[in-house]
Amino acid sequence: RGLMFRERLDLDRGMLFIFEKESEYSFWMKNTLIPLDIIWINKNKEAVFISKNTQPCGLEGMCPIINPDKKAEYVLEFNGGTADKIGLGLGDRFIFNIRF
Repeated sequence: RGLMFRERLDLDRGMLFIFEKESEYSFWMKNTLIPLDIIWINKNKEAVFISKNTQPCGLEGMCPIINPDKKAEYVLEFNGGTADKIGLGLGDRFIFNIRF
């Protein structure tokens, strides 16, 4: 479900999608109410594609699919405009540990 149906998102919050393997993953903004920055991150934890300030789908039912054609193992979503605000760019590395 990601961040669908949320009317707001705190500035220091987001959602990290973790996939079993690095591959190409498409996203869309169906039932998403707020603009998001969506960052595709490869297995080396480097940003490989950024969809900035991605807008919610329109009421007419059209919902464009974002397909970066880049392999990723993670996809990070947070408030639209944050990537520019923090100076995030392609090739930037992320530091995080995942424990289950």
